[in-house]
Amino acid sequence: MSQSGRTGLFVHPDAVRRNRFQAVCGASFGRLRLAGSSGAALEQLAQGGTDLLIVDLAGCTAGDTAQLTTLCMLVRTRNGAPVLVLCPFGMTAWLPELMGHGPLHYRISPVIDVELCQAVTQLLRAPDMAHGPAQQLADKERELRELLTLQRSVQRAVGKLEDVAELAAQICTALCSFPGVRHTALLQMKEGGNLRLLDQEARNGLDLERLLGCRDGLLASPLRDVFPPLLAVSAGELVLLDAPEKAGDPQLAATLHAHDVRMVLALPLRSEPDGPIHGAISLMFERQSQFSREQFACFAAIAQCIGFALAMSELKQQNDALAGRLAQVLTTDPLTGAINRRAGEQLLDTEIRRARRYGLPLAVIACNIDNFRSVNDAYGYPIGDQALRAVSHTIAGRLRVSDRLARMRGEEFLVIATHTTARDALRLAEKLRATVAGTELPGCETVTISLGVAQVAPNEDAVAVMDRVDGALRQAKRRGRNCVELAQ
Repeated sequence: MSQSGRTGLFVHPDAVRRNRFQAVCGASFGRLRLAGSSGAALEQLAQGGTDLLIVDLAGCTAGDTAQLTTLCMLVRTRNGAPVLVLCPFGMTAWLPELMGHGPLHYRISPVIDVELCQAVTQLLRAPDMAHGPAQQLADKERELRELLTLQRSVQRAVGKLEDVAELAAQICTALCSFPGVRHTALLQMKEGGNLRLLDQEARNGLDLERLLGCRDGLLASPLRDVFPPLLAVSAGELVLLDAPEKAGDPQLAATLHAHDVRMVLALPLRSEPDGPIHGAISLMFERQSQFSREQFACFAAIAQCIGFALAMSELKQQNDALAGRLAQVLTTDPLTGAINRRAGEQLLDTEIRRARRYGLPLAVIACNIDNFRSVNDAYGYPIGDQALRAVSHTIAGRLRVSDRLARMRGEEFLVIATHTTARDALRLAEKLRATVAGTELPGCETVTISLGVAQVAPNEDAVAVMDRVDGALRQAKRRGRNCVELAQ
């Protein structure tokens, strides 16, 4: 049958748009029927004789599930006729849904008249026997191999819960391995709705940070409603742009063309269907092509896998942060900020083993605030607490990074001084004593401390050295306080 004898059915609710299609493509048909609704189109399909069904999605409302359901029924009951869907790039999330009800071809609108006529003519033409079932099977096998390779690459990238930045780099590299892809990017939604560019892989020199003018706060970009990955996040749906100029932003189109970008696919990232959006992935292709139902499904599955990996990586970071805060709570004295007694005893055991293993000197300094009970009795507990904090901060400020201060009980503190001999520890203790004695405390008289010093012997354990340093501290108290005593 010649093309002039073919019958077409064009579906769109706007009469002006129906007449426009008839003016542009009417000559390609022997008969062109026009339908103003899906219901009317279903009635005409039921009469038979339709050789090509053209469905124009311009004007459809994203998120209108009733409208989408009716269109799916139209595709499903086309009675064997090929289907051409004209789809605005902001509505491309409907394409995989429609493909689930039957094979179809699509063009992203707006479509120039010549391109539209060529698409209609190609679909009305009799199948080329040179590209029969055998060739179609070979093409499908190649397509599925490419998809399987991509899936495996992404699965390897997300196989380990790496740092988010490392994870993003591996994902972008994996996505860029797909045939025809020249640029990939991963965007992440942070707290407060801050969308940021996590990473990108560019094999065409394109820098998204320069294109968008920033790396954070991308939803505030002027390109929010035209650049596919931003639109995918704001709309929460797949976005396919098969020609940069169709986005309606000449500068964006010029930049993409200058970097050999002819098509952009973007998908939102969710860890579960209808869950919160964690970001988006973007793939930029060097040439236009028609995606199959399997390709759309594969990209959607990959997006969900990446969304899950991002969510898990974020959760791991949060858990690590919580574990760190919990460890700090469990090991820190809340009043003074020094490590608590339990942590101090554990640290002393660890440092003794380290010193013994490597033959290093290790010293401890026990110090006690003189007449602290009198301070509490005379000025009250708030001033006493203030004195404890002041002494702790003063001592900590004179220690090396490798030294640690622990509050052992009440007004008693312990300094664990690594790589330190008894002589060096005595000098340090004297500095601490003098510094505390010279510190003025608002609300009370000057506070002094007494100190005991001991170097850990080669075969001495923590209990033994603590007994010796406590004895030295008691001796300093007996000598009149505000002094330093070396343990025997």
